[in-house]
Amino acid sequence: MRLTRVHVDAPLAPGARVALPEAAATHLARVLRLQPGDACVLFNGDGHDYDAVLTAVGKRGAEAEVAAARAVENESPLRLVLLQGIARGEKMDWILQKATELGVAGFVPVHSERSEVRLDAERASKRLAHWRGVVVAACEQCGRARVPDVAAPLPLAQALAALPDGARFLLDPQAAAGVAGVAPDPRAPCVLAIGPEGGWSPRDRALLHAAGFRGLRLGPRVLRTETAGIAAIAALQARCGDLA
Repeated sequence: MRLTRVHVDAPLAPGARVALPEAAATHLARVLRLQPGDACVLFNGDGHDYDAVLTAVGKRGAEAEVAAARAVENESPLRLVLLQGIARGEKMDWILQKATELGVAGFVPVHSERSEVRLDAERASKRLAHWRGVVVAACEQCGRARVPDVAAPLPLAQALAALPDGARFLLDPQAAAGVAGVAPDPRAPCVLAIGPEGGWSPRDRALLHAAGFRGLRLGPRVLRTETAGIAAIAALQARCGDLA
């Protein structure tokens, strides 16, 4: 039987007693109906899974004691960063969730000229917390023990100025280079730029090209924002990542 994995934002080590987050405690107690003595797995993003045993389960919370640590080696050798034009509601959640499952190392949400979502400071802070929760939940499900970073949303120009060095790709059905012809350096991040629902504007594309992004052909058709990144990530992982 597969054990429940729970993310804990705290240092973990064998012998440590940990109070579980409220949402996790509620899920364990009310949904799974686990009891003291039942086993679970904790992780905090440091690359390890921690075998644990529940020591207390109640209406107000749950506690667990860590028994052992195990290194988890399931990260992709390709350090993919997804620069994503912010999409609406559930589309953005779906992109974050599936890209996490596919091994993306980090996310850079951006506002662009054709973005349909506009966030003021308060809404941006709430959405960022929500997005990070979506990524953590995806890690719980898929078995990753390192949590991809989700950067605070920025205008495209500001986000480009803060990107790490490495290969940079922009999906383009008319590009000369296809996925089969690329070979990113595994020692450096590989950034993939995907536009919002309205696509990149000419000015957005000019900014991206000036920042070193080159066209990458995935096929002859125009893909929706919630399809494009996921399809490209899967193709790049097959070419030079998990399945290479």
